Amino acid sequence: MNALDQGQLAQLRAALEAQLAALSRTDEPQTVGGARDLPVSEVETSPADKATVRLLNDLALEAAGHHAARMQVLRQALAKFEDGSYGLCEECGADIGFSRLQARPEARLCIACQTRYEKQR
Repeated sequence: MNALDQGQLAQLRAALEAQLAALSRTDEPQTVGGARDLPVSEVETSPADKATVRLLNDLALEAAGHHAARMQVLRQALAKFEDGSYGLCEECGADIGFSRLQARPEARLCIACQTRYEKQR
């Protein structure tokens, strides 16, 4: 696998599972018929009020998208435990340090590759 011992792996897996459980408990707009229920209903009001309603709904849908994306990242990190690739950099294959994984248990890249990636963006 990698340089992480069983205790460290257990600690990191528990952290990922706890984050996923916490996100699972938070409220998120549910899908109904392929569309999301909007948190604020549009009513017959002034154009300014309609704009506010649309903005609130857009923000809520964006937050729901971030929520879903975060849950997907956590699920992908947990899946790496099954195939033995957890803790290995997806770019260069090197070990991701335990201290980095403690800070970001879902980290996919080692510090060097992450730094390179961020400079390219």
